[in-house]
Amino acid sequence: MDQATTIHLAVRALTVTMTLSAPFLVAGLVVGLAVSVFQAATSIQEQTLSFVPKILVMGAVVVIAGPWMLTEMLGYTRQLFESIPTLVRP
Repeated sequence: MDQATTIHLAVRALTVTMTLSAPFLVAGLVVGLAVSVFQAATSIQEQTLSFVPKILVMGAVVVIAGPWMLTEMLGYTRQLFESIPTLVRP
């Protein structure tokens, strides 16, 4: 395995990781911003007010995007395992 192959594998792994984490990050950002605006407008500074909606939204993201994420992970893993014979040269 040469240096270009290693870099390609690392870039592909990071790309899949970022793609799979994007729905969680975007949903958390949107909910956090909405709760922050609500707290600033109403002067409510309760810690659980920002925590509970984020947990609920993360659960919804898993339910909605879970099958797509599983398909992406399985495709990447299958591709990686199928490329093992070409990566290991005697």
